[in-house]
Amino acid sequence: MKVMVLTVSDRSFRGEREDKSGPLLVGILQASGWEVVSIQIVPDDQPDIEDVLRKWADSSEVDVILTTGGTGFSPRDCTPEATRNVVNRIAPGIAEAMRLASLKITPHAMLSRAVAGIRGKTLIVNLPGSPKAAKENLEVILPALPHAVQLLSGDPDAEAGHYPQTLKKHI
Repeated sequence: MKVMVLTVSDRSFRGEREDKSGPLLVGILQASGWEVVSIQIVPDDQPDIEDVLRKWADSSEVDVILTTGGTGFSPRDCTPEATRNVVNRIAPGIAEAMRLASLKITPHAMLSRAVAGIRGKTLIVNLPGSPKAAKENLEVILPALPHAVQLLSGDPDAEAGHYPQTLKKHI
């Protein structure tokens, strides 16, 4: 499975702060057997975020795009809005699962505005900018991502495990 990681941060883009979340996510993904095709840093600028997301998703070179950063309440945080403008379908369960798991760690998780959605056959997921929170959230969704990719690819065997054996003969 192929993934691209987009860090959204004004300070990291300007070189004022090292990007720690992007490389951390890359390490986790590679350790899980995923191929990281591309990584990039953009400023908290909605048109820039949208451009990269569209380019990557439309390239057919990637199964999943993970963003990190720009999901909070700060005036410059616009990653969810950019993602919503780019996706064709929202995947709310992914963001809900991340917030639910994070709420067990901190009440601040309810301040996350992260979204997830689908553009074509590519899943796009917003993760927090904090390395700790980005790692925790990725670990929540990572077990479901292979099946999501399988479903998006149109694999006819993707839904094989969705029905109990007794129902399969009637479907």
